[in-house]
Amino acid sequence: MPAPVRPGLVVSPALTIPRAELTERFSRSSGPGGQGVNTTDSRVELTWDVGRSAVLSDAQRQRIMARLADRLVDGALTVVASEHREQRRNRDAAGRRLAALVAEALAPGPRTRRATRATRGSQERRLAAKKQQGATKRLRSSKPGRED
Repeated sequence: MPAPVRPGLVVSPALTIPRAELTERFSRSSGPGGQGVNTTDSRVELTWDVGRSAVLSDAQRQRIMARLADRLVDGALTVVASEHREQRRNRDAAGRRLAALVAEALAPGPRTRRATRATRGSQERRLAAKKQQGATKRLRSSKPGRED
């Protein structure tokens, strides 16, 4: 059965990275593999040049560049997968990682907190609790304290 045709890496319903923009590099992987560990290139490095991508808007590009700045090298995002013994499974894992990173970088940030004031009732309850705590501590003391 032939492999399904994959036009690109689907990040979200609105964003698909074309395969032409992705660069795959294969090398020998460390770890398990039996006799074939030294002969098969199962480790995968998947690279996507964010700075030159044609599928991103300027706002998307700036957001990705800002949020993934520590992972970018010359505007390119690289993901490595070597946990599987098969190259195909490592390719899929690298693709999933890259898509998750980009989707997380493009996600909107948390809503900004709007400053609010404490209600009068909550302020009164807090002060009453403080007075009660002080009265309790005064009763524990051996010295006579002043009464309110």
